[in-house]
Amino acid sequence: MFQGASIVQQTGVALLAAVTAIWAVTFLHVQRRRAAEVPAPSGPSLRSLPVQSGPPRAESVELTADERAAFARLVRQFGGGRARPGS
Repeated sequence: MFQGASIVQQTGVALLAAVTAIWAVTFLHVQRRRAAEVPAPSGPSLRSLPVQSGPPRAESVELTADERAAFARLVRQFGGGRARPGS
C-alpha cells in the first residue's frame, strides 16, 4: 500500500474505509425503508404557510402628529434619505 506508513497505519486506514462503507450502506438502507413506510398524502398538500395577519385593530394606537413626524424622520434616517412613494 503506502511505502512510508507502518502496518498499523495501513490497517487503520483500511478499517476506517470499511467502517465508512458499512455505515453508508446501512444509512441508505434505513432511509429507503423510512421512505417506504411514509404513506403518500391522499389530499391536497400545503404549498406554503397560512397567511399571517397582524394584531387586531383594537390593539392599535393612534399616533399624534409629532409622533408621526418623528417616526418619518427615523425612517428617512435609517433608509439613507430614501422615502417611500406616497408618504
